[in-house]
Amino acid sequence: MSAVFRYKEDRIPVLTLSLLTLLDVTLYFSVNETWVLALYWAAMIVPKGKACAWNHHHQHLSTFRSGLLNRLLEFAYALHTGATTHLWHLHHVLGHHLNYLDQTRDESRWRRNSGTTMGEVEYTLNVAFTSFYRAYRVGRRHPGAQQTFLTFSALTFAVVGLLAWYRFLPALLLFILPMLSGLILTSWATYMHHSNLETADPFRASRNNINPWYNLFTGNLGYHTAHHYKQGVHWSRLPELHEQIKDRIPPELNQSAAF
Repeated sequence: MSAVFRYKEDRIPVLTLSLLTLLDVTLYFSVNETWVLALYWAAMIVPKGKACAWNHHHQHLSTFRSGLLNRLLEFAYALHTGATTHLWHLHHVLGHHLNYLDQTRDESRWRRNSGTTMGEVEYTLNVAFTSFYRAYRVGRRHPGAQQTFLTFSALTFAVVGLLAWYRFLPALLLFILPMLSGLILTSWATYMHHSNLETADPFRASRNNINPWYNLFTGNLGYHTAHHYKQGVHWSRLPELHEQIKDRIPPELNQSAAF
């Protein structure tokens, strides 16, 4: 197994995502009642939203040693989160992480051009609906990653288009709407990470959520200062890194919320 996974801790998240994807595909081919599919979509908004955090981790540090397996995993993630291969790698890893201390450049900027702070809704819609364009712009500096992003995004949308052509309502409720809601949830979840933290000090630029349940379901995404401090550290090692640097983080930036 170690020859397949880079870190053994990724086995359960990948198994969970695989089973969820299999369930979606099974429902697509077997269920005709629109109300059942609509209820399923509504019930799965939050659980599938958690997949966004794991997709984020994968974009920072690929899960498999095999490129083919990584592309297949990214296709599954895209069906749940709307984030295709290398979208967050460009937008987030090669963009936001380099620019988050500069609100004139940050791909996930929370300041308006006027210098005022966006509200949650405005920020969420701004980040979600500019994400592909901003990823493409970052990709101008990384043509190899940009080509991968464009190729696999086109392939993903082509497959979803075929699914919609064959069975429109199941495709809408099982894939298209979850992709849209997942992209919006991903953007919304990042608002509290940095909003209104105008500083050049990386230890004062992120809020942390140290709630154990939150970190269980998001792969320790709550240890956000540690994640920005060393973004290449695997998610399973973030609590340990947080302990090493927590004395440099203002206490008010360590919170505990269930969601």
